[in-house]
Amino acid sequence: MKTSRIVAVLSLAIVAFAAACSTAPAIDARRDAAFHALAPMGKLRVGVYTGSPTSYVPGEGGKPARGIAYELGALLAKDAGVPYEPVIFPSNEKVFEAFRAGALDVVFTNATSARAQFIDFTPAVLEVEKGYLVPSRSQAKDGADVDRAGVRVGVSRASTTETELRKILANATMVPMPSLAEGARAVADGRIDAYASNKAILFEMSDGLPGSRVIGNWGTEAFAFGIPKGREAALAYLAAFVEQERRRGSVREAAERAGVRGVK
Repeated sequence: MKTSRIVAVLSLAIVAFAAACSTAPAIDARRDAAFHALAPMGKLRVGVYTGSPTSYVPGEGGKPARGIAYELGALLAKDAGVPYEPVIFPSNEKVFEAFRAGALDVVFTNATSARAQFIDFTPAVLEVEKGYLVPSRSQAKDGADVDRAGVRVGVSRASTTETELRKILANATMVPMPSLAEGARAVADGRIDAYASNKAILFEMSDGLPGSRVIGNWGTEAFAFGIPKGREAALAYLAAFVEQERRRGSVREAAERAGVRGVK
């Protein structure tokens, strides 16, 4: 009896081992296809732009650079086993120019329906409120005070903020800016009266403008990772990676290191 049971157990083990061996090459092939689709050039090119803690903030005084996209991009490259190449731009507009030109593999941005026309997105990673930055000289207390005749509101050029605010602001005038750095200078020297964006960016700008304040709440941005259309093999892997890092706490830790504020 004992001998027959041992034979039966061994037989099951052999069958299970054989099945595992037969499926392993298929699993490896799918994994390799996903990695190749994610980084077809053999390195992971992640587009980031300066000044936004959700994207990239340069290190100062010997401190390391920070930013959710910048840090999670490095983790993604390590997970996929490919070299990491963060590609740094002065504005989100330049990120999308490079993305459309095929010079980037991954972006981390507000996942709008308009962008979904040329980007495949993962589920949202985090949501950030939107508002206005006003200088110390401003008397504005909320969004209604900003939307007045003669008020000049800076926005990032070609951004979703510029598109959406056209439907919201009835009286104020929008002034497109080529970069966040230039927007901060324009607030400081009085060329504009307010700056509109997500609050993660606005609080970062406010840190460099003594007495400035972040006011109002006119919407929400849902940030997600995105890849070029036609790389379906990589999308499921990327979505699984995002969920994995959320569970590990990597997203929260990167947000804390970057000083992201205004999270919904």
